[in-house]
Formats: sequence, structure tokens, C-alpha cells
Amino acid sequence: MERRKYREKHKEYIAEGVRILYDALENKQTIKSAVFCDALYRTAGGESLLTRLVDQGIRVYHIPEKLYAEIADTESPQGIMAVLPRIQINLGQLLKKENGLYILLDRVQDPGNLGTIIRTADAAGVDAVLLTKGCVDVYNPKTIRSTMGSIFHLPILILEDQQEAQDFFKSNQIRILTTSLSAKCYHYEIDYRQAAAIVVGNEANGVSDLWMEAADDLVKIPILGKAESLNVSTAASIMLYEAVRQRME
Repeated sequence: MERRKYREKHKEYIAEGVRILYDALENKQTIKSAVFCDALYRTAGGESLLTRLVDQGIRVYHIPEKLYAEIADTESPQGIMAVLPRIQINLGQLLKKENGLYILLDRVQDPGNLGTIIRTADAAGVDAVLLTKGCVDVYNPKTIRSTMGSIFHLPILILEDQQEAQDFFKSNQIRILTTSLSAKCYHYEIDYRQAAAIVVGNEANGVSDLWMEAADDLVKIPILGKAESLNVSTAASIMLYEAVRQRME
């Protein structure tokens, strides 16, 4: 929580590891500075990364292994991390495609789930990911690692006003499709070929009443065994790829 407070205060976050920083560079992300530990970095196989950072004029600080280990978030650190600015966007900046596809996460708590959903949304061609207040911090180091670079590929918006988001969807004819165990329709019975926002909810409590009441359709995923529910990232994946299937026909 202490780290989240400082991320929010300074509007910055840390990305750690060779692959994620390569992804940041390839996607033309701004890197403000980097921290480097020679003893750890040599084992990571990313010798050209440091050169690229320096060649781009990014300030790199060399620190000893003991200090790096204290600030690293991973169990097997690769010896390099960087500070990036948070990207600030608002609803008006979202692409308003004729058949746009969005996913809204309502109070999702697990950073691994959040990162997996962002990665799946990226693969499925989603136009934006929207997060309600109460979601785990999207800039949590575990979340960033779980996205496998997808955090750099698509807009991610943290909602300050959920009613504003609902009004945005309604005014742009974007249907709100909300998951609910009590729904009468299965997820594959809904038409995803028009503009749609898929809403998935908290791991323990599901989607809030606010989004249930705003939904144009409530949908459920068949559960044939004895499990009470699906993991939220699994549910999101199933619905997103049903949209992909329909849109590819």
C-alpha cells in the first residue's frame, strides 16, 4: 500500500526486468530513468538493453547487488528496472468505433487476475480496459508482469465517476453486458458484433448492483460441474473470445 501511495502521488510506476523494458522501448513508452545492477544483469541475457537505454539518453544509475535486492519486487531479479510515467486518459479520448469492444473490471482484487485480463483483452483486440475504483492497482508490479507487455498496447482507464462511464456507453450506443450467475441468457446467446462493453466483477462478490442495474443484458457462462463459479480472468476470456468468434464470422 505504501508503494501504491507513492505511485499515485508522483504519477509514476516501476517496470522491472529485461523483457518488460524491451516491450516498453518497442512500444515507444517514455522511460524517465533506470536502475542497474551489473552482478545480476549479466545473468539475464539482455546485454543490448542497457546500451539502448543509454543511447536514448535515459539516465541509468548503477547500484550494488545488496541494495538492488532490497528494492526489487521479484524473487529472481534480472538486475534492471525503470521508472515510467503513468499514462492519463479520459473517456473522451477512447476510440469510438462503430463496433468497439470494451471490458470493464468492477473491483477486481487480484493483481494476477487483472494482468491476465489485460493480456487477454490485448490478444482479443479490445479497444480499452476500464477499471472501477476498488480494483487492485494496475501499476502493481505483479500486475505489470502478468500483462506480459500488454499494458503498453491498449488504453487503460481508471474510472473516477462510474455514472459518467455508464452515460458514455449509453450515449455512444455501446451495450453493457454484465456477468451474473442468475442471468437467463448464456454468454453465447448474445450478439457481440455491435459495440459492447463486457463487465466482470469482484472475485468474491461479483458485479456490483450499480452495473447490474445499468446492464442491457445479463449473461452467464454454463457451469456443468460442482464449482460455484469461474475465476474472473477465465470468465472474461470466455466472453471476449465469444465476441472474437462472432466478429470473425
